[in-house]
Amino acid sequence: MDRIILHHYPASPVSEKVRTGLGLKQLTWYSVEQNRLPDRPELFAMTGGYRRIPVMQIGADMYCDTQCIFSELEKRFPEPTFFPNQGSGLPFALSRWTDGPLFDLALRVAFAPVAESLPPALVSDRARLYLGPTGNFAEEAEDLPHTLAQLRPQLGWLEKRFETGRPYVLGDAPGLPDLLAWFIVWFISERYASAEDFLSEFPLLNAWAVRMKAVGHGYPTPMSPKDALDIAKDALPVGEEQSDSRDPQGIQPGMNACISPVTDSGETPIKGQVRSVSKESVSLTINNNQCGETAVHFPRVGYRLTLID
Repeated sequence: MDRIILHHYPASPVSEKVRTGLGLKQLTWYSVEQNRLPDRPELFAMTGGYRRIPVMQIGADMYCDTQCIFSELEKRFPEPTFFPNQGSGLPFALSRWTDGPLFDLALRVAFAPVAESLPPALVSDRARLYLGPTGNFAEEAEDLPHTLAQLRPQLGWLEKRFETGRPYVLGDAPGLPDLLAWFIVWFISERYASAEDFLSEFPLLNAWAVRMKAVGHGYPTPMSPKDALDIAKDALPVGEEQSDSRDPQGIQPGMNACISPVTDSGETPIKGQVRSVSKESVSLTINNNQCGETAVHFPRVGYRLTLID
């Protein structure tokens, strides 16, 4: 029941971040390919309806958001570390840039120029999820020169980092900061038609990208969504209840709560009973007749936890 199961799909840039993290640690894992659009009945049963990808499953524990995924992987498999050169803590601060403003720019560059050729349901879903309730990729396509002008100097910051002569962001070994930058460069390279020309002025960044691609994805084995559901059904969540006496919201285990991203992305809040709460994360226990009891883990940063009756 301690098998790593990753729910993802190949074109997902955030999933690429985790896949390469599994490669960095050279882990064996099970690959459950999910639909690009949120029609994922087995995964929804296990997570209470969480619609973002990827999700990492270990038994009946479901880890949502890469903050939780990387923290759990580091706890279970500390070597090789995601935090070389004593960099613990700093990469999660860096992620607020890469996963926020930098990803927003990369998304517009990768998606807006081709949106008209994509299925309307996919375009509508991604516009609502990433651009907000009034998001419009047609307008983003017209504004592409401005977006590129914003993205270019920020990639230049990474280029300057490699002027130190070190092969990775924190020095001689790859770590979480490299994964945070890699999924952005991978996304642009994979999806933006003019990526080769756009990235050509960053030779050190391109050389680093070759090294990151060579990290690989570890050792994945395909698994069906049904088999993953059966594993959750035959397991129970691990870990005891945990409370935090300094929690600003006064959240305690046993309380009924719902959680959702702080951004207005139109996602249905996940409802459950608080299982554990800490400064960094919160876990909700949910029950579903398809898989029984699961624990769904979220980071505190980027999510709003609300008590309900």
